[in-house]
This record gives sequence, structure tokens and C-alpha cells, in this order.
Amino acid sequence: MAAEPTVHQLSEKHRPTLDQALAAIRSRAYWSPHPEHPKAYGENAPADGLAAFEAVRGTRFDLDQPGTDGWTGGEVSPYGPELGVEYPHADPDVLLPAMRAGMGAWRDAGPETRALVCIEILSRISARTHEFAHAVMHTSGQAFMMAFQAGGPHAQDRGLEAIAYAYEEQTRVPAQADWSKPQGKKDPLQLGKSFTAVPRGISLMIGCNTFPTWNGYPGLFASLATGNPVLVKPHPRAVLPLALTVRVAREVLAEAGFDPNLVALAVERPGEGIAKTLALRPEIKLIDYTGSTSFGEWLEANARQAQVYTEKAGVNTVVVDSTDNYKGMLSNLAFSLSLYSGQMCTTPQNLLIPRDGIETDAGHKTYDEVVSDLAASVGGLLGDDARANALLGALVNPDVKARLEAAAGLGEVALASREVANPEFPGAVVRTPVMVKLDGSKPDDSAPYLSECFGPVSFAVAVDSTADALELLRRTVREKGAMTVGAYTTSADTERAIEEVCLEESAQLSLNLTGGVFVNQTAAFSDFHGSGGNPAANAALCDGAFVANRFRVVEVRRQG
Repeated sequence: MAAEPTVHQLSEKHRPTLDQALAAIRSRAYWSPHPEHPKAYGENAPADGLAAFEAVRGTRFDLDQPGTDGWTGGEVSPYGPELGVEYPHADPDVLLPAMRAGMGAWRDAGPETRALVCIEILSRISARTHEFAHAVMHTSGQAFMMAFQAGGPHAQDRGLEAIAYAYEEQTRVPAQADWSKPQGKKDPLQLGKSFTAVPRGISLMIGCNTFPTWNGYPGLFASLATGNPVLVKPHPRAVLPLALTVRVAREVLAEAGFDPNLVALAVERPGEGIAKTLALRPEIKLIDYTGSTSFGEWLEANARQAQVYTEKAGVNTVVVDSTDNYKGMLSNLAFSLSLYSGQMCTTPQNLLIPRDGIETDAGHKTYDEVVSDLAASVGGLLGDDARANALLGALVNPDVKARLEAAAGLGEVALASREVANPEFPGAVVRTPVMVKLDGSKPDDSAPYLSECFGPVSFAVAVDSTADALELLRRTVREKGAMTVGAYTTSADTERAIEEVCLEESAQLSLNLTGGVFVNQTAAFSDFHGSGGNPAANAALCDGAFVANRFRVVEVRRQG
């Protein structure tokens, strides 16, 4: 009962936010309670955030969680510096039972209390967005402003969105019902019924290197809000943002009168590979994963005791048929190809362009002209090194650099990659995108554009016609999956044909983007990230299906 006054305060503080989030997921209109601009957090926030980040470097990150049997770390910023943070290494035989111990009270608290506690966690994270931004920047390689926005407010929005869906799904069924069935002249049959949302069990959230918070928060908060303890297993190169998250969550849970072990951290020693071990533990009933297709498929095939939600790899495609804003199309695509060095699961890779060219408001443009003009647009966007650094960030790991360098040997290079110096961080590996011209007339399974080449690599694929482009689009989505599809056309018939392919293959489509919205960006509460209907991901962020199977409804019937 000690939690009740705190929960009452949380209701006064956060119930309006929950109500607005519920309204937003129903209307799909723009809404966000988390400011995007760094100045919105107060005059001292930038300096305080940087100081807080620097203060944690070179320290032992103690969480006071059970089962700590040693310490591990080793993160090195993609910008060069070592972070030097040591994290607790957990013995799962001790930690997992401790995490289960608090489940009963968390379950009994009910959907609203759980949602309010989760929103308080996000509220405290939001207040420290500057600190989190530096942590995201120096683990993912994102440039600061992107780390601030994507790792801060946009990630927090996705977490809140999951909380709203979780609350809505859990409250579809009333908590109590009086049931009375008429029996003619006899007395009616009467029962009192109660319905409780019951958690599945411990949830394992396996974090990714590129977007530790943005990709991590939906699963974390979807599971926690539906009553499940969450074990956060970060990517070994991107621990700090999620360790900070776990620390805040544990503090809030304890203050609200719940067991802090409902959220815990599992950091692996170098080469240990604990994700596989943890994923097969019988206590693990839910798994959220973002990363490679191979491990995602392994989880789906082997973690049979758990509900598994995966976001894997895909081949994102843009069909270029025609445009009434040629300059706007080029600048929009150039930005999409450049942002965070193409290290987004939503970045376009394949640009399907008819070999006979396209019609535009600037006249007919040949395939070679379209490719050349797009290359020039990227070059112009990134011509200034300061601007290039602000858009590109740093390559997140050596594998991306190797793929970038190998891509130049796959075909005729339309846009060569160049090295960009970062004066503030001389150790950063910064590269502009490469664009390679390829023939798409008779694709076989070995064609480079039929596989994901994650990083700043795009393929300008010459196709015989727009109809052939649509067939190639269909094949890649069906066989390899896609997180995004883009298209440019002035033809209503072509637009309908593209839309039909995307509807049939469950791919999210963006048409004729020429302004400040880009194919690789999605807005929480309005846009669905992935669909769950093609091989790129088996779930969408965020919809009812993402949360509804994280709990079951258990009924108790009482006589009369």
C-alpha cells in the first residue's frame, strides 16, 4: 500500500499525457510531448548534460542488482575516444529469479498504474536528454543533433507510443463484470467475473548498435507496461545509453514502491555471446531484437518458449518513374542517402530508373543524366566538410567501412566516396556515400542489389521499364523484405500500381517526397515503422499486435 500516494501523484502528473497519447494513436495526427530542439531543455542543460556524460566515463556503473559476478566493458566511441565504463556482469541463475520476484505486485498494480510509472521513467529520461544524446552519439556514431533527436525525443515518443498501445489493449476488457443469464421461471444464473491482464514472464530486449534507444524503447516499454520484467541486453558497442535507461527505470520503480529488479541489465564479456544463452532460458517469455537477419532468424527458429519480435535487414527501394519537381526529388533523395551515412534500416539502397530515362518538369532526363544529377546533388550537399560531418556522423564499425570500400568494385562508380576529416574528433571514420550503376534487366540471385549492403552504399539500377521496376520491387520485398519503399511518378495509373505492390507485399510506401519529409524518417503516433508483413521485420512499431501478445487475460468466476 506504500505505493498509493506516489501513484496518485503520478496520475495527476501523467494521466493527461497518457490521454493525449491515446488520442494521438487513434487520430494519427502529429503530436509529441518531447521537444526536438536542444534549447527547450533550459539554458544550463547542454553544459550539464555534457558534464554528466563525462562524469560517467572511466567509472564503474553500479546498479546494485542481484547476481553481479564481475565487471565488463570496453566501449570505444566511433569518434575515437574510449568510454572506459565498466558494467556489472550478471549471473542469470541469480538475476532471473530475482526479476521474477516482483512480478505479482507489478501485475496487481493494473494497466493504469503500470502506464503511469512507465511514463515517469520516460519523463526523467527526457529531462536528461542532453546527457543521453552524448551517450548515443559516442556509441552509435550519430552526429550530435541526430543523436539528440533520434536518441532522445524520437526514442521517447516511440516508448510512449508503446505504453499507449499497451494500455489500450489491456483495458479493452473490463476488470469486473456481473453476469446474469435469465432462466425463465427459475432464478437467473449469476456469476461475478474478474479479468486480469497477466504478464507472460521475463522479457529479453536485445539492443542494437546504431539506434540503442530508438529501437530499444518500444519493446522495453511494451513489455514493462504489460506487466513483464525486462532484462536489457545491450549491443556490446552501445551499452551506455541503455545502462542509463535501466538505472532510471530502477530508481522510478523503487520510489513507486515496486521491485527495482523488474528492470535489469545484462552486459556481456568480449566474445561471450550471452544473447543466445539468455534467449533459450525457460524464464524468458518475450524477446525483442533489432539486428542482422541471420541472428533474427535464429531467434525465431530456436527461442520456441518465447514470443519473438524481430526487426532484421531489408532491401529498401525507390522507383523513379517521373516527377514534376526534379530538383526537389534530387535534393530529397540526396539527403536520404546521406543521413547518418546510410546506417539506418530505412535508408534507400536500390534506385530503380528506366534505362530510357524519365519525364520531369525540367524536360526528359536520360538514365545517365538522372544518376549524374543525383550524384551531383549528394556531392553538393556534402561538399562542405562541416556540413558533411553534421549529416554523416561516423561509421559505426569496421564492417560498414569494409562494405563501403568493396561496393566500388561491383560496377561503374557514379559517385565515389571520399574521406571527411572531423577536426573535433580526429579518430572518427567519416565517409561520404558511394553510388554504383548496375544493370537490372536480368537479375539472378547473385545480383548485388538483391541483398542488403548496410551503410552509405546505393545502387542506381537501370531497368527496362517502370513495369519491370515494379516486378523487381515485388521480388526484393517478397524475398528480402523492406522497411521502406519510395516512388516518384506523375502518373495516377503508375501510382496505383506501385501502391498495389506495396499493399500485397506489406511494405510501407512514401510517394513523391520532395520537401522536408524523408523516406527514412518515421513519426511516432502516426507512422508505422515496418509492417510485420515481409521478411524485414515480423512486427511493426507500433500497433496493437506489437503489445497484445505480451499478456494474457485470466478470468476468475465467482458464484452469485
